Amino acid sequence: MIGSRTRALRALVPVMLLGAALTGCTDASGADASVEDLGGLWGTQDTEGIASLDLAADGTATGTDGCNRTTGTWEQNGTQVAFGEWATTRMACPSVDTWLSLAAKATLEGENLVFVDENGIEIGTLQPNS
Repeated sequence: MIGSRTRALRALVPVMLLGAALTGCTDASGADASVEDLGGLWGTQDTEGIASLDLAADGTATGTDGCNRTTGTWEQNGTQVAFGEWATTRMACPSVDTWLSLAAKATLEGENLVFVDENGIEIGTLQPNS
């Protein structure tokens, strides 16, 4: 009986060592790596005619298209951000592209946040504020 236990343990040890070795080989940059928090400042702040957005930790989003102020809500899911309804001022700014208030979602692509409207059409891009 003792001899069969010893043989069983001897057979099990290499399997356990192989499992431990394989577990240590996981790649931290793979699918299991945590996604960075997309909250914070995007775009150049307080620059006339240039869009910017602040994604606050409390789920509020405030920004500007470079003329009009915009406020709403946001929620992150992986590398994507979904926006709630926007409240926006409507000042006449003929030379300003007002795309920010049309954003329904945004996706992190490289270092940029790429925004799309409710139809999934790309409408703008913001870089992280440095």
